[in-house]
Amino acid sequence: MNNHKHLRGAWLRHGVAALSLVTTLASAPAFAQSATTAAEPETIVVTGTMFRRTNTETPSPVTVLTSESLIKAGITTASDAIRSISADGAGSIGSGFQSGFSAGGSAVSLRGLGVSSTLVLVDGLRSANFPLNDDGHNAYVDLNSIPFSLIDKIEVLKDGASSSYGADAIGGVVNLKLKKQFNGVAGNAESGISERGDGRYSRLSATVGFGDYQNEGWNFYVNGEYQYNGRISNASRGFPYNTQDLTSIGGLDKNADDSSMTRNVPTAYVVRTSQSDLNNPLSGGINASDGKTAQYTALGLANCAGGTFTASNGTGCKYDLVNQYRQIAPLQERYSVNGRLSFRVSDRIEGYITGSWSHSYVSINGTPSAIRATQPFGGSPSLASSSPGIVLPVYVCSSGVNCATAADRQLNTTNNPYASAYANDPTNGAARIYYMFGDIPAGSERSNDVYRFTSGLNGKIGESTDWRVEGVYARDNLKLTQHGLLNIANLMKAINTGSYNFANPSANSAAVRNFIAPDRTTPSYSEMYGVDASMTRALFDLPGGKAQVAIGGQIRAEKLENRNQNAALDTYGLTTASAYGQHTVSAAYFEIDAPVARVLDTNFSGRFDHYSEGYSKFSPKIGVKFTPIKALAFRGTYSEGFRAPTFAESGPRSQYAGFVSTTPPAGFVDQHGGAAANNSYNNVYNLGRGSVGNPNLKPENSRSFTLGMIAQPTRWLSFTADYYNIKKSNLIVSGPLAGKAVDAYFSATNLAAAQAAVAAVGPGYSVNSVDSVDPLYPDALPRVLIINVPYVNANYSVTSGLDFSATAKVNLPHDIKWTSRLEATYVIRYDLNNNGTLQRYAGTFGPYDLSSGNGTPRIRGNWQNTLEIGQLSLSLTTYYVGRIKETAADQASTDTSCAQNLYKTGDKFCYVSPFINNDFNATLKINDRMTVYGIVKNLFDAKAPVAPAAYSSAPNFLTTWHYAGLVGREFRAGVNIKM
Repeated sequence: MNNHKHLRGAWLRHGVAALSLVTTLASAPAFAQSATTAAEPETIVVTGTMFRRTNTETPSPVTVLTSESLIKAGITTASDAIRSISADGAGSIGSGFQSGFSAGGSAVSLRGLGVSSTLVLVDGLRSANFPLNDDGHNAYVDLNSIPFSLIDKIEVLKDGASSSYGADAIGGVVNLKLKKQFNGVAGNAESGISERGDGRYSRLSATVGFGDYQNEGWNFYVNGEYQYNGRISNASRGFPYNTQDLTSIGGLDKNADDSSMTRNVPTAYVVRTSQSDLNNPLSGGINASDGKTAQYTALGLANCAGGTFTASNGTGCKYDLVNQYRQIAPLQERYSVNGRLSFRVSDRIEGYITGSWSHSYVSINGTPSAIRATQPFGGSPSLASSSPGIVLPVYVCSSGVNCATAADRQLNTTNNPYASAYANDPTNGAARIYYMFGDIPAGSERSNDVYRFTSGLNGKIGESTDWRVEGVYARDNLKLTQHGLLNIANLMKAINTGSYNFANPSANSAAVRNFIAPDRTTPSYSEMYGVDASMTRALFDLPGGKAQVAIGGQIRAEKLENRNQNAALDTYGLTTASAYGQHTVSAAYFEIDAPVARVLDTNFSGRFDHYSEGYSKFSPKIGVKFTPIKALAFRGTYSEGFRAPTFAESGPRSQYAGFVSTTPPAGFVDQHGGAAANNSYNNVYNLGRGSVGNPNLKPENSRSFTLGMIAQPTRWLSFTADYYNIKKSNLIVSGPLAGKAVDAYFSATNLAAAQAAVAAVGPGYSVNSVDSVDPLYPDALPRVLIINVPYVNANYSVTSGLDFSATAKVNLPHDIKWTSRLEATYVIRYDLNNNGTLQRYAGTFGPYDLSSGNGTPRIRGNWQNTLEIGQLSLSLTTYYVGRIKETAADQASTDTSCAQNLYKTGDKFCYVSPFINNDFNATLKINDRMTVYGIVKNLFDAKAPVAPAAYSSAPNFLTTWHYAGLVGREFRAGVNIKM
């Protein structure tokens, strides 16, 4: 308890110190900017509209991140830049995400509606999606593939924009605008390391450009970029991030690996049991031979590096696998080459050609494979090594076949301590084993190459008509290599031949380890190409200015081959998820801008999309901006949009399986001897839910509206406030009646009745596979292992909230300039109607599955300040994430009171505390050619708040919101050179 109070006190002290330093230092140009204080000198095209404007203040709320302010904030990746926006919510994927299908990728989830409901563009054009789908079905563009050094600005449109861009813009649009021309030489070198001495960081970039575009009519530049981020282990950060045992602060001890003899750990534990088929190690008996009092034997007990424990059924080695194997940050390495040629065809026609290649490499260390595992999705229950349980035989031989009678048979005394005593009774002398292959490194390597080429022409016809034609081709090639996963047949052979030494794993050769767990490499790719053309024309004068109209059309083709990594069903722990599909999308769109009065501007737009799958959607939008006085404007939008089904959801060849821990109900337990029988068949187990693509899915639909104001009460102060409300209906979900199907199965008394009961739940629900019968109660209902569930359109969600931003620019004495900017989002509501049951997520860990257990904080914000003193600039950026309740309505109960705390400890750990983090930057301009800078990230070394109900892959912390508090204080220094 004292430790917990100490942590909370430290967070409060850091917060007070941060606010104090902000008011006295006031740091660099802010990166979250919605309100401008002066008109831009040239016209620009703002994301969400086709017309050129003189400022970014459209009827839609737009946040603009400039390259200069991002660098001064110490942000060096597109992912970190976009995900720093307060509107980024549940489902956001950070670069440090290591578990699940999207490990190694990064994506933004505006308004918490999921990565597939946020559209990411590069210079207004789409790119290829990451070949792996988040959560097995959500598609997104990997932000790690975008070169940071070429970014001129990032515009984030925070309302629905399907009328302009088509599908997937329900939550909003992120448009990364790259440099159009560059002349000269520019370079950057930056290096850093964490205060703990790990997490080494390096970044290099160089840009070389030729040609004076204004005078010569052409410009060409080439850019190269390299970035390296070192690995950080859980062990290096200590308690509470390196263990699941929180007893020292009044929590639970969820680490049974230091106290139980029935755990898979790097020391093998064995107990005598039977073996019905002496050729098959998977045919072990379900119970230990001497019943409840069975004594387990630890092989290699003398090698316990962490000490031993003694339980009622034996003595074992103490382990904390989180501390030993888990990592907070993977090793990441990225490099890219980009080029652009800009040219003037005539006084009225301009053109460009771009080409880019980016390579991203991510190396993730994982926990070694366990010998006891369920069968792969779609595999026979007879392949499961978890039940009734894998065993080591009495005899081994060179062929591994019929060893009990083979001429070269040998007693398996190295691995089976019962072998000698049961030489004449091998059927009853097998050793059931619990073990983790600690001598075989586990993890994955993800090598991702993105190729992207664009070209376009634009020009003028007369004085009032502009036109453009652009084309894009992009391909994302992913090579995923898995290490340390067990080949089922090879493992069986190694057991039967005795080639693997369980008693002394250090004695195993590399050849034996590679035989049992060969590397598995799977290539996948996504591809898209398209053409977009549009024309804008000024029509006639209205009281508020020129009426304008724009029309355009687009055609694009998309393809995905996310290959099944375990198509042969021959490997434990390897996913069988896959997604295949291709389609062509054609669209026509329009936009009308009508400034009907000096104080009133109206905007109308619409888009019609047709998909080759056979469905079509029309998306309208209207925007209004009312400016009664120069210092005050009101704005609002209404739009309708849609999200097209992903190939993982609709492709008939696509499939996905997820497994959840399931406790058999009381009626089932009674069939198998009751609770008093202590039958292991009644224990908690993993129940799978398998889905295949449904070609009959329809798009998700949305309607959204925003209402806001822009104010500049004084020359030096401006601010915006916007309300948003989004309803997404016809949601694409996997098995919304899965719980009902599970209940239906267990309510039956025999298998035939159970299969019929599941099928009666609805179309697409069926029993995929069941477990082997309970040998103690062979006539009772067997456990269900996998239930097939459909992808369907069902349910709806509603989210609403407030966005606020403010900018102050003050000239202080002695030519000191102070700039302060604030951005914040407050989530009022995030509800899901699940078949008539309302699930409330705002401020909780929900939606737990979508967010990988990171939840939906009600408040997110950032405050950035700048002091410019001559050639010196001092910057402080403060980030805030509000407290989060450790409940989730999509997990157990729609009751989100502390009684439903996911950690099951009552009120003590009901909330994750707020988190405040500060980054400090000092920049000194040496001369016109050289600037040096230093960055201290997480200036006050704020610790991530304890979150015991987080995903088990991230014990006690939330990677999405509190990552800086895991890494700790970092130091970086760099130099920029321009010639």
